[in-house]
Amino acid sequence: MSSTLRRRCPDLTLLTAGRSGPPLQDLRLDLEDDDSLDALASQLAETELPLRLVFNCSGRLHGPDLAPEKRLRQVERRQLSEQFGINAIAPVLLAKAVEPLLRRAQPFHFASLSARVGSITDNRSGGWYGYRAAKAAQNQLLRCLSIEWSRRWPRATVSLFHPGTTDTDLSRPFHGFVPPEQLFPPQRSADHLVDLLLQQTPEQSGQFLAWDGQVIPW
Repeated sequence: MSSTLRRRCPDLTLLTAGRSGPPLQDLRLDLEDDDSLDALASQLAETELPLRLVFNCSGRLHGPDLAPEKRLRQVERRQLSEQFGINAIAPVLLAKAVEPLLRRAQPFHFASLSARVGSITDNRSGGWYGYRAAKAAQNQLLRCLSIEWSRRWPRATVSLFHPGTTDTDLSRPFHGFVPPEQLFPPQRSADHLVDLLLQQTPEQSGQFLAWDGQVIPW
């Protein structure tokens, strides 16, 4: 994603942030640590550059002690909390952390990766209780954010994007269920998302969009 943005928007000063921090990322950021979020805002302010875009690419579906639930008996409080921590709570707290850097007359875009499985209307197969619910919660939280910011920061845009099924560690255990033509290489997904990102305006703020620009029902 970062390489695509650098190529398509060469005039932007692009900073990446993640748990590993330097040298893999420009800044260290743990989205589940409030102190880390506060530190991010301070570090961005020190650059003295206008903040034009924040793109949250984080997501959690499975891990060493975490797996999507196939049936109700597999639902556990701990796993629900883990899913909500990254997929729902982190994006809105990231927006809260950078909000002091916004300026009313300055364009700003906050984008976050959601997932089609977070659509309640589109849910026809069930399962994946925690992941689905957490993505649906993110959609609601950022929809609220878009409405508030439209009043306070009229040049701000909030977008929720479904990137399609991308060949990454997050989706790899489930590739057997995905037709080959619907499994995107990371570069293709990044190109789609940047295309979509550059088309958004404040008038479209708060939408939930698929990689091809189609509106996904909540």
